[in-house]
Order: sequence, then structure tokens, then C-alpha cells
Amino acid sequence: MKISINGDVCIGSGQCALTAPGVFTQDDDGFSELLPGRADGGGDPMVREAARACPVQAISLED
Repeated sequence: MKISINGDVCIGSGQCALTAPGVFTQDDDGFSELLPGRADGGGDPMVREAARACPVQAISLED
């Protein structure tokens, strides 16, 4: 799986980091980013839920 975060759309709600903290974090400005080495989701079962939880659909998943 490949995870992408559209930084132009992200509003920094943090839902992804709350839902899948082993994959997502927030940068110093509060916007979402992937943890190093987690661009493939790292096998975390909550990645899909984190993408669904994003209020602005800034996260896309590609199998």
C-alpha cells in the first residue's frame, strides 16, 4: 500500500495521528505527515480508518 497526504488540502485536524499513531504524526505547524519508513503503512490495520477519518480527505491510499 502507498500512502499519500495532500499538504494543500490538509487542515491539521490530527485525526490520522490519533487513529494510526504508528504511521502518522503532525509536523511543527500541526499538519499531517508520515513517520519515517511508514509510507507503506507498516502493516498497521488502522491506516484505512485514518484515511476515512480525515475530514477533508487529504489522505489517499493506493494498493
